[in-house]
Amino acid sequence: MPMTGVLRPGHVQIRVLDMDASITHYVDRMGLLETDRDEQGRVYLKGWDEHDWFSVVLRPADAPGMDFMGFKVDSVETLNRLEQALKDYGCETTRHPAGDLKHCGERVSFVSPMGHTFELFAQKDYIGNGLGNKNPHPWREDLKGMKVHRFDHCLLYGDDLDGAVKLFTEVLGFQQTEKVMVGPDQSVQIASFLTCGMKAHDLALIRHAEKGKLHHASFLLRSWEEVLHAADIMGRYKIPIDIGPTRHGITRGRTIYFFDPSGNRNETFCDSYDWYPDSPEITWTEDELGGAIFYHDQQLNERFLNVVT
Repeated sequence: MPMTGVLRPGHVQIRVLDMDASITHYVDRMGLLETDRDEQGRVYLKGWDEHDWFSVVLRPADAPGMDFMGFKVDSVETLNRLEQALKDYGCETTRHPAGDLKHCGERVSFVSPMGHTFELFAQKDYIGNGLGNKNPHPWREDLKGMKVHRFDHCLLYGDDLDGAVKLFTEVLGFQQTEKVMVGPDQSVQIASFLTCGMKAHDLALIRHAEKGKLHHASFLLRSWEEVLHAADIMGRYKIPIDIGPTRHGITRGRTIYFFDPSGNRNETFCDSYDWYPDSPEITWTEDELGGAIFYHDQQLNERFLNVVT
């Protein structure tokens, strides 16, 4: 049982401008698997090593960005408890019926102080990873492109970072693993990395003037060689690369950033570290911000910092 009741990031709904081009990008190039479509025109996808029916939903829209990010909790009882905790904290919540997202049970949504919509859910249909659960092979033969393993996290931009961190830590039980402090006395926090389990982060938040912005949705690979293979796929199919392959000081992840056809930023990454409840919180300061973000060249990149959807 998770310490917080929140198991992991469960899904993200991304707005896309051209569905056919987006399916080519996310399925043929990144290697996500299509699992369903609905009457709203949404397309449901999953990483090959995920067991729930979907983790990414593409919605046709007129502007790119993120509609919502969902976290799976360990039981219906936890869902009800956290819904009440959010209400007691002063958050307005909305209960969505089972099936509103195909293959997903009831969802409780709320808007964070940074302007993003999040939701919690306890139940989702099982589809498996295609390997079976008895004497399974370690990999599938039918994967395409970058062969991403799973949806991992999002990095989000918004104005009230302090309020969002307080909500996630005090109400939902997340822990802050790393933070970035700036100002003459390093007293202003501009970034927070939060975990609900044993990862370096399940959610990253950046202070920004506008509410509700998506910096990137991230997908897990398992080795530096897989990250370099992803870069080869980008080169072959002329997928626009933002930055990388490189390494972060923050979270230690080895990474490459790129854009989908709608302008949404994606990340494929590997490595990082395991986090435990007695792990110390890591602080990064303004004078080392270049290396915190891009450890190899120690330089900030304005496009990486400022382009959001």
